[in-house]
Amino acid sequence: MIYTVTFNPSLDYIVRLDQFTAGEINRVNYEQVLAGGKGINVSIVLHNLGHESTALGFVAGFTGDEIERQLDAFSVRHAFVRLDAGFSRINVKAKAQSETEINGQGPDISEAKQQELFARLDRLGAGDTLVLAGSIPKTLPDDIYERIMARLAGRGIRIVVDAEKKLLLNVLKYHPFLIKPNNHELGDMFGVTLKTDEEILTYAKKLQEKGAENVLISMAGDGAILLTADGKSYKSPAPKGELVNSVGAGDSMVAGFLTGCIEHADDLAEAFALGVATGSASAFSENLATRPEVEALRATIQARQMN
Repeated sequence: MIYTVTFNPSLDYIVRLDQFTAGEINRVNYEQVLAGGKGINVSIVLHNLGHESTALGFVAGFTGDEIERQLDAFSVRHAFVRLDAGFSRINVKAKAQSETEINGQGPDISEAKQQELFARLDRLGAGDTLVLAGSIPKTLPDDIYERIMARLAGRGIRIVVDAEKKLLLNVLKYHPFLIKPNNHELGDMFGVTLKTDEEILTYAKKLQEKGAENVLISMAGDGAILLTADGKSYKSPAPKGELVNSVGAGDSMVAGFLTGCIEHADDLAEAFALGVATGSASAFSENLATRPEVEALRATIQARQMN
């Protein structure tokens, strides 16, 4: 079984405008409300690709009700810890001349509720996969990822981590199966600007030296690079298409990669290609990737081995 954890789920209010002017009344010409959060996106795309998962995390209030309702509509299993006060955050994503995001802060999460989540994670065992993805709300300890991975160490659980800088660096000692920084995040971790594939590989290897097994680096329109645990590296250009919605593209790449691992007996080169196709399919669509969209793009991808 695959489990995803989203510590700070949201309802994403996505709007499009011809032009956005600060300090003025702006009227939208398109709007949509979607359940959001990196782990939730992974679960939805996994379902779209034919693989079940269980979405975990915390929800609260009327927005939490809607998050659960939407996942039910997608037939995605969930076992969220429900909080007694507050409401799950609302994120506004306005797309005009440029993209502007206003993200809510989320509800308070007590120590007792954290323990409820830990109890659910304690049920995982050998052969299960856990995806830890996204930011953490301010009321959770900043070592929450570490605490979870230390708790689950030695059980034969594959753990995927998609998080920024400190959250990611601090868990490498627990040897996650897969991490997925983008090229800018990778550079930020080491205080450098990465301009070439060789530089990206050099710093991806530093993450392996710190404990990561497989490192998947997304590069938006420049495609992606994979460095595997056995030292092989692959690159794929991004498929051609019109960028419609970048939200969830990275999460979709993770879902596609895991799908490739399931369907192709851990052939990481194929998992990589399927991940690139899935991330791109979401980027080219108003909604998250579907199987037909992914398969159409997969046919166009030729990942090459770099070494």
